[in-house]
Amino acid sequence: MTVGSQVKTCYASIKNIEATLGILANQTNEVDARNAYRETQEMITEIKNDLEKQVLTLAREEPQYNQ
Repeated sequence: MTVGSQVKTCYASIKNIEATLGILANQTNEVDARNAYRETQEMITEIKNDLEKQVLTLAREEPQYNQ
């Protein structure tokens, strides 16, 4: 597995985690749990955005990592 494909796989996993946290936040009735899910989702969103930039950088600057 190339570096590019590993970063893309990580990015997809992070997107899934972000979506799952949003679902959990909407399904819980506990205010503290909802806040914890949303705070974590915000952190994950920042990480996802950074990874997305890395995916684009790899695609643009390092075409040998594209599959």
